[in-house]
Amino acid sequence: MNKNLLGIDFEDWFHPELIKKYLKDEKLEPKVVNGIEKILELLRKNNTNATFFVVGDLLESKPEILDKILENGHEIGFHTMHHTRLNDFNSKEQFSDELKQFSKLTGNKAKGFRAPTFSLDFSTSWAIDSLIENNYTYDSSIVPAKSSMYGHPNAQESPYRISSKSIENSDENGKLIEYPLLVTRFLGKKIPAGGGFYLRTLPLKIIKNAIRDYEKKEIPATFYIHSWELTPEFMPKIKLSKKDNFITYHNIEKAYEKMDELLRKFEFTSFSSYLSGKKDFSIHN
Repeated sequence: MNKNLLGIDFEDWFHPELIKKYLKDEKLEPKVVNGIEKILELLRKNNTNATFFVVGDLLESKPEILDKILENGHEIGFHTMHHTRLNDFNSKEQFSDELKQFSKLTGNKAKGFRAPTFSLDFSTSWAIDSLIENNYTYDSSIVPAKSSMYGHPNAQESPYRISSKSIENSDENGKLIEYPLLVTRFLGKKIPAGGGFYLRTLPLKIIKNAIRDYEKKEIPATFYIHSWELTPEFMPKIKLSKKDNFITYHNIEKAYEKMDELLRKFEFTSFSSYLSGKKDFSIHN
C-alpha cells in the first residue's frame, strides 16, 4: 500500500488569516493548544505518524508541546513564528531570523516548512533560498489548483525539486523537495482536495477517489488539517463577514470524524518518515 503524507498545521484560534484581520484588542490567549492530547490520540488509535507544522510563538508560550509531539513519534515542522504570510515579511532577513529562532526553540529538529495560507509564490520564492541556507530539506506550500486565496494551477502534482527560480516544475539543481498538496477534478475543474476547508466541504467520496487516483500513479497524496479543525471545542466563534465565516467555520464539527475515516482507510505518515524510506529520491515526470 502506498504511503501518503499528513501535515497538521498546528496553530491557535487567533492565527488564521481570515480571523486575524478582525482582531483588535482581544487578549490572544492560546486555547487550541489544549486540544493536543485529542489530536495525538486520533493519530495513536489510527497508528499514524504526522508532521506538525507548528507556529513558533506557541512553543514560546507552551514549550511542552514540542516534547509531546516528538515523544509520540511525530515530526516538527516550521509554520513561521506568528503565522505570517510570506508576502507580509519585511525582508528575507526577517524570515531567516525566524528560522533561526525556531531552530533554537526546537534544537534544530525542523527540516520541513509550510507557508501560512500557502503563500509561497513567484514574489516570495526567496524563502526557498533561506530554507536551504538553514538546512531545510523539504517544503509543502504549493497547491496545484487555484482557490480564492492561493494556488498554482500549472504546478506539478507529484513531488519535485523546487528552487527560487522554478517553483512550479522540477529544477534538476534544486536542493529542496516540494510536496504539493492533493488536488482532484470536480465538474471538469481542477480543485484542491488536500484537507482544510476542502475536507470539510467536499463529499468524502471525492477525496477518497482523489487519494486512490494518486496511489494508482504511485504519488503520495499530501494532506493537511488545522489543529483548530480537529478541536472545534477550543475554537471561539469570532464575528466574521459571511464569506470569511463560511470558509473558517463551515462543517467544522465534521472535520474530526472525516479525518478519522481517512486515517482508517488509507496509510499516512510524516514527511521525514516518508523521506527516510526514499533515500534515492527520484522525481516523477
